[in-house]
Amino acid sequence: IFDILYYYLWKSPESGSQQLKTEVDLGCNFYVQAEVEDSSRIFVAVGYGFFVEMTHDEALKFIDKKTSQLTAFTEQLTKDSAKIKANIRMVLEGLRELQGLTDLPESRRRDVF
Repeated sequence: IFDILYYYLWKSPESGSQQLKTEVDLGCNFYVQAEVEDSSRIFVAVGYGFFVEMTHDEALKFIDKKTSQLTAFTEQLTKDSAKIKANIRMVLEGLRELQGLTDLPESRRRDVF
């Protein structure tokens, strides 16, 4: 969603009271046409149901910061999931050795990490 807003803000220069025609989702993918009289300031969803009124420049800065935070969070979750997967594999190997079983059968699934 931030990508779409960023593209719109980057594409449309801030020019005072610019009129904007758009579609608004009322829920369940039911869209209605809407006209915005003054699009020089926009409301941006900042999280937890809160919206903040910002200028185009403020919104662009916020989107850059938010996307970098989300990217860092995604990378950390990927690292954490790889560690958990390695720990599970180690426990399974330990159980296999304790039970005296042969090697684990090769899974036909493709590893994501």
